[in-house]
Amino acid sequence: MPDKKPEPAKASSPAPQQADYSLREQMTMMARAFMASPLRNTIFWLSGGMLAMILASAAGQVILNRWYRPFYDAIERRDISDFFHQLLIFSLIAGGLLVLGIFQTWLSQMLKLRLREGLTLDLVGEWMKGRRAFRLANAGAIGVNPDQRMHEDSGHLTDLSTSLAIGLVQSTVLLVSFVGVLWSLSSGFTFHVSGHSFQIPGYMVWAAIIYAASASWLSWLVGRPLIGLNGERYAREADLRYSLVRVNERVDAVTLAGGQADEQRRLERDLGSLIGVLRRLVTANIRLEWVTDAYGWVTIVAPIIIAAPVYFAGDMTFGGLMMAVGAFNQVHSSLRWFVANINTITDWRATLLRIAAFRYALTRTDELHAVEKQIDFQRTADDRIVLKNVEIASPSGCTKLKEKHVTIAPGKKVLVTGDPGTGKTLFFRALAGLWPWGSGHIGMPENEAITFVPRTPYFPPGTLRQAMAYPLGEDAFEDDELAGALKRAGLERLAAALDRSSRWERELSDEEQHQLAFARLDLHRPDWVIIDEAMDMLEGDARKRAVAVLTKRLKDATILYIGRAGFADKLFSRTLHLEKDAAGRSLKPMQVPSQTEKGKPPAEARQETN
Repeated sequence: MPDKKPEPAKASSPAPQQADYSLREQMTMMARAFMASPLRNTIFWLSGGMLAMILASAAGQVILNRWYRPFYDAIERRDISDFFHQLLIFSLIAGGLLVLGIFQTWLSQMLKLRLREGLTLDLVGEWMKGRRAFRLANAGAIGVNPDQRMHEDSGHLTDLSTSLAIGLVQSTVLLVSFVGVLWSLSSGFTFHVSGHSFQIPGYMVWAAIIYAASASWLSWLVGRPLIGLNGERYAREADLRYSLVRVNERVDAVTLAGGQADEQRRLERDLGSLIGVLRRLVTANIRLEWVTDAYGWVTIVAPIIIAAPVYFAGDMTFGGLMMAVGAFNQVHSSLRWFVANINTITDWRATLLRIAAFRYALTRTDELHAVEKQIDFQRTADDRIVLKNVEIASPSGCTKLKEKHVTIAPGKKVLVTGDPGTGKTLFFRALAGLWPWGSGHIGMPENEAITFVPRTPYFPPGTLRQAMAYPLGEDAFEDDELAGALKRAGLERLAAALDRSSRWERELSDEEQHQLAFARLDLHRPDWVIIDEAMDMLEGDARKRAVAVLTKRLKDATILYIGRAGFADKLFSRTLHLEKDAAGRSLKPMQVPSQTEKGKPPAEARQETN
């Protein structure tokens, strides 16, 4: 019975835009990334060791094949002493192949580990460059669930690549090793048909080639749709996983709103989409199984049938027949590598497409954003913030600063306000350089570090000490400094928990998280601060403490606060106003294409804006 092929492992996440990205382009880009990897030499050494093991194993297989003739001839002669002698020889050959096989397995596992480490480090490095992560998140489907591509897909790709590469090299070496053996064994085959005799040089070699080629062609014809289906499966797997994580992260809000039934319907819908794709995959796999299994069954008797005319004509001994059958199986197995791995190859192709498209999008994000109409964002030599005719384009419309020319000198406290929906957070992102689309000029002091405080504070996983010192190291502040900042923020109860690790965004209430954010601001005491609605989330005593941090601890700092008017008016010396411009320029959602369209400059390969 033929061997069953292992089911390919799963990967993840979607990208309808990434199709038709040529294999050569993908391989070229990934090869360049590999050559720049710090793990390149380690991988080369492991690959060299793997090749040595494969060559040694191939030599052992040739020796084993030669052993077939004397062993089976001894059986045919009923020579018991020679029979046991050949068994002793077999034990030595098998022992050597066993040791080589174990070393080869160890090297292959180490190679997979290093390849995965290198690929994941490369993707994370590209993702974390500049503002790519944020921009990619706003670039359409290719930016959805990047964690899936860097975790699931990268691990899956390296596993498949290593296994397929080792298998291909091994099959090639065995083919070269045994094709000569099979040629010499079948060179003297004489066929007798109707009183005529003739010879076909290398008869069994040609038979193996024709047999394997027909199987490969038919398998590819039947299995090719699996590439697209596997890619779609990973997209639907990612959608379901994202939905499950989203519900788990917001389970308190869902439960309080009584939204379990609605969320269940959403999860069932995502599951239904996945099951639909899996059903089509099952059908496609069954079609492929008909082909591969049929050839597998025929292969059991094919070499004997091919050599039978010569054996029954008396031109070959039984040992010679078994040696020819063994050599045929090795040659055919090498030639049949594609058939045996068609399912894995389609899975590898789909996963490579996803990883290559993601990496391509990362490297292209900067270029694509460079061709969009942008705000003139610059660092200025003088220590001041300068805003001129600032308009911010977004899919929801145009947000602009009502004041046409603004200069904010050091030490000033300025409030930027606007009606709900005017785009205050969008303005905050534009000041930070995260949102480049629009027009006008934003100038930031060149020699000053600016601290940006978002409306939703971020605390890295780890100890409270690390969360407060972020992004500096945990040793940046003394215990009394940390305790003092917590006390001034009204969180003195946390002073005893400085070295306790926790997910602080889950342990603390929303108000306490904002209090902790102001404690961190108090601790770092920056000279330039831009805040997005953080005080709007505080009430009563907590708000007074936050105002105290700004007026006392940061009394000499330049503060630009974006939020509601109506509280702490004495804090601000000036108020600016944001407004929606119905006649202004809006922005269509930007899509990062999977490849540069042939013959078109980047500006034509993107979606146009209004």
